[in-house]
Amino acid sequence: MDLWYTEKQTENFGITAKITRTYVDEQTDFQHLAMIDTNEWGRMLVLDGMVMTTVRDEFVYHEMVAHPALVTHPDPKRVLVVGGGDGGVIREVLKHPKVEKAVLVEIDGKVIEYSKKYLPEIAGELDNPRVEVIVDDGYMHIAKQKGAYDVIMVDSTEPVGPAVELFSKGFYQGIFEALKEDGIFVAQTDNPWFKSDLIRSVNRDVKEIFPIVRVYCANIPTYPSGLWTFTMGSKKHDPLAVNEASIPEMDTKYYTPRLHKAAFALPKFVEDLVK
Repeated sequence: MDLWYTEKQTENFGITAKITRTYVDEQTDFQHLAMIDTNEWGRMLVLDGMVMTTVRDEFVYHEMVAHPALVTHPDPKRVLVVGGGDGGVIREVLKHPKVEKAVLVEIDGKVIEYSKKYLPEIAGELDNPRVEVIVDDGYMHIAKQKGAYDVIMVDSTEPVGPAVELFSKGFYQGIFEALKEDGIFVAQTDNPWFKSDLIRSVNRDVKEIFPIVRVYCANIPTYPSGLWTFTMGSKKHDPLAVNEASIPEMDTKYYTPRLHKAAFALPKFVEDLVK
């Protein structure tokens, strides 16, 4: 008998993948967590019925959270990742030799535990000596920090459950205060096909706090609609002012120096959302 996993991305649309094995099916203290193996995408982390990452396409999301901001900041010594317990963003952050300390704050320790066990190619750098892993509420961690970080990355789930407050204006204000005087933050901000209102509201809130705000896109096939947006808020440095020739070549599969500025060239309907 064939077994299939289906994510309902809206009430009327979803994606489905044939399952070969279920490793974990558990209700944690914060969310439902499943770790499954699929024919098409390999091992897959699912939280509250939503695909978080797969071993086949994870590199797109993790590279595009990490590299645009770290390339834009001239000296990113101290970096915070909120969420991202699978470790993929941390792995990409550590490809930048200027980063002296990368702090991961993940509210659900089970995500870290199972990612290390079943997604070692993604979570393999969580034990790196340059990394500090904290199991705690990212919102509260940021509220206690003042001028502590050069770059903050918000690798959250969609705005449901414990991640709802990570899309609030108060959270973005806290991030602004937790950044140094030339700090940069970046967050995943969902897709423009099904979550246009979210993108519009996040962009409005961030623009009221940060002097430089840019939105960019990437293609992630297992995420709703495949077209994903990221929002960057910067106190001083503009990602569009980065000299392509100054971007070092890194061991990446999606992000390149030429792609850096190209990612900020938005489709017209996305551009209209953030005007």
